[in-house]
Amino acid sequence: MNVLIIDDHALFREGLRLLLHGLSEELEFHEADGVGLVDRIDAEQAQLILLDLATSDSVGVKSLKAIRSFEPSGSIVVISGNNDPAVIRQCIDHGAAGYIPKNSQPQVLIAALRLVLAGGIYLPPESFIEPHEVPETPHNSIDALTRRQRQALLLAARGKPNKLIARDMDITEGTVKLHLTAAFRALGVSNRTEAVFLVSKSGLTDVDFLPDPDCSSDSELPDALTKA
Repeated sequence: MNVLIIDDHALFREGLRLLLHGLSEELEFHEADGVGLVDRIDAEQAQLILLDLATSDSVGVKSLKAIRSFEPSGSIVVISGNNDPAVIRQCIDHGAAGYIPKNSQPQVLIAALRLVLAGGIYLPPESFIEPHEVPETPHNSIDALTRRQRQALLLAARGKPNKLIARDMDITEGTVKLHLTAAFRALGVSNRTEAVFLVSKSGLTDVDFLPDPDCSSDSELPDALTKA
């Protein structure tokens, strides 16, 4: 597994490496002091990208946008000293799969990284979405979704565009849109940020939808959508 760490503090990068080695010995690390120094191949091949929002050559959400421009196939997790809820929300809006404050306790950071490495999403406990923004309805549950809908939802929540979701699920982009539309409708949410909030609360990870090789790509599409 390739891990890319983007931070201009060498000591912090070393600390992250030590923590991650404690989670798995089968990791290969690549590092960069700034966003502008990232090797495109490293970004494209990394399964996990750990990004500080304040580096020597870039500050704020534009750092995340710059990394997203490489269209990495892996998840991008922001590790930042900025705990502003508005900044956290902006990062989620722009494709981050998680947000870990730098002042988190070591055990919290380790648990968060375990969740991310398992394919889940971690957000800090402080709420950045008002309760009224995520409707509480009988359908507001991940369990109400089909396996393929959960898979598409999790990949979208981890910041992947529909093109990469389609590749990962071996389906068309149109089918991805149908799965996401059905998932959003069942959960009672209207956008990606609200969906990310629900996914992070649910603890959904990759193990919740291990692919079935015999499963047809359209077998779990709602009848109303397949007939559209």
